[in-house]
Amino acid sequence: MKERGQSHAGQPSVDERYTQWKSLVPVLYDWLANHNLVWPSLSCRWGPQMHQATYKNSQRLYLSEQTDGTVPNTLVIATCEVVKPRVAAAEHISQFNEEARSPFVKKFKTIIHPGEVNRIRELPQNSKIVATHTDGPDVLIWDVDTQPNRQATLGAANSRPDLVLTGHKDNAEFALAMSPSAPFVLSGGKDKCVLLWSIQDHISAATEPSSAKASKTPSSAHGERIPKIPSIGPRGVYKGHKDTVEDVQFCPSNAQEFCSVGDDSSLILWDARNGNEPVIKVEKAHNADLHCVDWNPHDENLILTGSADNSVRMFDRRNLTSSGVGSPVHKFEGHSAPVLCVQWCPDKASVFGSAAEDSYLNVWDYEKVGKNVGKKTPPGLFFQHAGHRFGE
Repeated sequence: MKERGQSHAGQPSVDERYTQWKSLVPVLYDWLANHNLVWPSLSCRWGPQMHQATYKNSQRLYLSEQTDGTVPNTLVIATCEVVKPRVAAAEHISQFNEEARSPFVKKFKTIIHPGEVNRIRELPQNSKIVATHTDGPDVLIWDVDTQPNRQATLGAANSRPDLVLTGHKDNAEFALAMSPSAPFVLSGGKDKCVLLWSIQDHISAATEPSSAKASKTPSSAHGERIPKIPSIGPRGVYKGHKDTVEDVQFCPSNAQEFCSVGDDSSLILWDARNGNEPVIKVEKAHNADLHCVDWNPHDENLILTGSADNSVRMFDRRNLTSSGVGSPVHKFEGHSAPVLCVQWCPDKASVFGSAAEDSYLNVWDYEKVGKNVGKKTPPGLFFQHAGHRFGE
């Protein structure tokens, strides 16, 4: 295995590539904020926009901190001031310090998380509700507004989630989604299953007369009674994968329709109204494990997948059949390592991003495929962000 500073034959090292990227920052970006964290972050997500101003907007940001065990793992809720285009000075952009903490990123609250935070997803219908995956079978639901702000010190007790979603028979570490059309949650895990919950079921259960009694349990040294953390089971368990489910995603307009990908190289489409069996199963969507999937919010026929074969593929569900026959509309090959994340642009139907273990974040436009023939750039690729030196 090569060290980080070494390079493959004819290829620049990671450090050389980063230095080259840094020299181009004033040309590539309208604005850049660099915020150095103490610990690696396994997951980060934009939350809702909080405020708008003349020169900048305030945006919620969710981060995780994966520690070495000397202090607890945390879920961090921050506020990021995003400067509007053409406002930031080029001198500020070019003179950032990798070791510094940006004044534009301010920590708002820290939650002590029980285990690593592998995934963070926010509920579109209620911006204060987020779900997290850790190295266990449960999904944890947090109300980030009511959760107390904690200090991550050695020996500190874990924060108590507001709700626990149960049902997996083995660890469920990465596959997690929340529906944009209803308060539904999806999860997948090592038990090869996809589980569907409705947070509304917890609200309904809480109104039942017996729930108050069931929610109390005797406690510790002082003898006081501490509320038990509420939990709910799934509405549905969907079996069709032959290996670990790595990612799940809802249809943007219908919480009853969703898809999943896994280490069995398959892409499966489900419809909860049609029972627990797959509606469509593409047995060999890639030539290796599938790590990620996303459903186009502008064109619901288009689904993206990313794989350990270093490629991104785009499928049109109208071309897929229940027999598992179907080929991608496009194959995007611009990474040199397994693809870990794909996501459609919220503003333009043809644009999406992909991130991989090669430390690159690529931005693609499938409408550009075939328009840069003869160039060295992979078809569809129009921007490459190289501001990280590690891919994980």
